[in-house]
Amino acid sequence: MSMLVVVTENVPDRLRGRLAVWLLEIRAGVYIGDTSRKIREMIWEQINALAEQGNAVMAWATNSESGFEFQTYGENRRIPVDLDGLRLVSFMPKE
Repeated sequence: MSMLVVVTENVPDRLRGRLAVWLLEIRAGVYIGDTSRKIREMIWEQINALAEQGNAVMAWATNSESGFEFQTYGENRRIPVDLDGLRLVSFMPKE
């Protein structure tokens, strides 16, 4: 089990309801919980299937150097970047 955080923007209500089944919604679009890898992967499948034009980020605790890992779905100005094995975030300016 590990700490899991999901943040969503502009996703359909049915996805928000589905996330609320497994995680606690502490603010609008911000979900936290303590889940197994299997549940985390199932939640990510639900995000991919139901997020439509919205976007989401999922972060969880790991034994990596940074102590966490994350993945993203949809378009956002923050883009994940791998720098020598360390995952960082690049911020794209407005066009």
